[in-house]
Amino acid sequence: MEKGWVIAYKTRLEYQAEIFKEVLRDNGIAAQVINKMDSTYKSFGDIEVYVPDTHILKAKMLAQEFEQG
Repeated sequence: MEKGWVIAYKTRLEYQAEIFKEVLRDNGIAAQVINKMDSTYKSFGDIEVYVPDTHILKAKMLAQEFEQG
């Protein structure tokens, strides 16, 4: 990942990462999804959502709300 981007959210479900990425974009935050799951054994690794470090506080707050439903 490029310098200046940090992890805002981790999951093992690709659709959750994509939905959260859209939540971030709806709130004016650029986001990128990086799939770090093992291609053979899906039980290893995570799917990570990255945001610019300048937006991490808002992104973490949105992640908490997203997890609560």
